Amino acid sequence: MLLVDGLQVVLIYTYYYYIWCILFSLVKFMKCPFCQFNDSEVLESRVSEDGNSIRRRRECPKCKKRFTTQEKVKDSVLWVIKKDGRRELFDKEKIKRGIVRALEKRPVGLNVVDEIVGDIESEMLREEKEEIPTTVIGKAVLRRLKKIDRVAWLRFASVYFEFEDLGDFEKILESKK
Repeated sequence: MLLVDGLQVVLIYTYYYYIWCILFSLVKFMKCPFCQFNDSEVLESRVSEDGNSIRRRRECPKCKKRFTTQEKVKDSVLWVIKKDGRRELFDKEKIKRGIVRALEKRPVGLNVVDEIVGDIESEMLREEKEEIPTTVIGKAVLRRLKKIDRVAWLRFASVYFEFEDLGDFEKILESKK
């Protein structure tokens, strides 16, 4: 039995072993998306332009493939109030799908779509409300699409305003001149 400053070395190692076990069980490693290995090495970290997230370039030590992750502070939970009164969690991917659909075969890149979605999410969070009606989100999308591509704006508006026939298109175009 070894003594170091009156403490038994065995007890010190046991103590650190238990602490290590507790910490190791709480820490979750970033899995490799290619081979599902439970760890990865960070090669490079950069703060995004808006300062709200960190982009990390990683490499899997097992398969040696590289991938990128995005870290963002988890914001407060936003609920969307649907037209029929139902509540859903705010889903920026759902907004992105709608914008991409409106911009289909239009000369606008996905980076612009990501920027729009990020702006809308930030706008909704600035409202500092836990519940947001779909009308507020829809109007925010329409405002941005109108600046970028009027055809995409009209496509999105036709779904948002639930156009039934050609007359609905004519009315909206007349009101927006």
